[in-house]
Amino acid sequence: MEPSPLALDQNISGAAGDLPALLRRKSLLGPAAAISPIANSSTQEKAWQPTQGTTILAFKFSGGVLVAGDRRATAGNTVVYDRADKVLEIDRHSIMAIAGVPATAWEMARVLEHSLQYFRRTQLQEMSVDGKVRALSKLLRDNFGFVMQGVGIVVPIFATYDGNSKPETRLYFYDAMGAQFEATNYAATGSGSPAVRGILYYENHWGAKPLHQLNEDEAVTIALRALDTAAESDTATAGVDRSAKIFPLIKVVSREGITTLPESKIAAVFKETVA
Repeated sequence: MEPSPLALDQNISGAAGDLPALLRRKSLLGPAAAISPIANSSTQEKAWQPTQGTTILAFKFSGGVLVAGDRRATAGNTVVYDRADKVLEIDRHSIMAIAGVPATAWEMARVLEHSLQYFRRTQLQEMSVDGKVRALSKLLRDNFGFVMQGVGIVVPIFATYDGNSKPETRLYFYDAMGAQFEATNYAATGSGSPAVRGILYYENHWGAKPLHQLNEDEAVTIALRALDTAAESDTATAGVDRSAKIFPLIKVVSREGITTLPESKIAAVFKETVA
C-alpha cells in the first residue's frame, strides 16, 4: 500500500515549517508569491474606510448644558458630508452627541430613544438618569465586537436634566467599551477633542468667568472658538465653514427641555465674537 502524499517527512523537523510549507514540499501547493519591497499602488487592494464623525463637546453653563458638534463626516482622508447631525435628541430632557461611525451611532440613538419611550409608557414615569446612562452603556458594550473589527467604534456624550437629582444637570462621557464617566464641568470626544479640552480647561480656570457662570451667548462663543480651533489642527473636524456658512449644531438642555439654537443666532454670535 502506497503511503499517503500527506505523510510527514521524518527527515524534517516539525519546527522547520508549517502546513503550507509541507504541502509545497509534496507538490500539493504552488510556490509562495514573491512580495516586492516596492508595491505598485495601482495593484494594491485599498482597505475599506468606514465613515467617521468628529468632534463633539458639552459643558455646563448658567442655563443648563450646552452640547455642540461639528458637521463633518469623513472616510479616511475624504470628506463624505459636511452637514452631519451629531447632536441627537433622545427624549424631552436628554441629548446624545456622537463621535465615531455615524451609522452605528444613529442606530444606537434610535434604540435608546425607543427604550426610554417604552419605559415611560409602560411604567407611567420617566426612567431614572442612572437607568438612561446604563442603557447607553449596554448598547456600547454590545457593539464592542464591531469595534474590535474596526468598523463600528462610537464614543458618545450624554447630557440630561433631572429636577429630582443634585446636581440637576448631568453630563457623561464614555469609552468604546461602554465605561461611563460623569463630568463635573465639561466633556469632549472625537479626534479634535484634545484641543477642545485644553480650551475648556483654560476658560474654566483662567477665563473671564468659570463655565458654569456663562450666559447663553458667552457659552456659544466658547463652543464656536473651541471647534474652530480644533479644526486648525484636525482635518476630520470642520469647525466653522466661512465660505459655505456652515455652523456647528448646538443644543441646550435645561429645565424647560431641549432647545436647538437657530443658525441665525449662531451666525450672529460668530460674527460678533469669533470671526
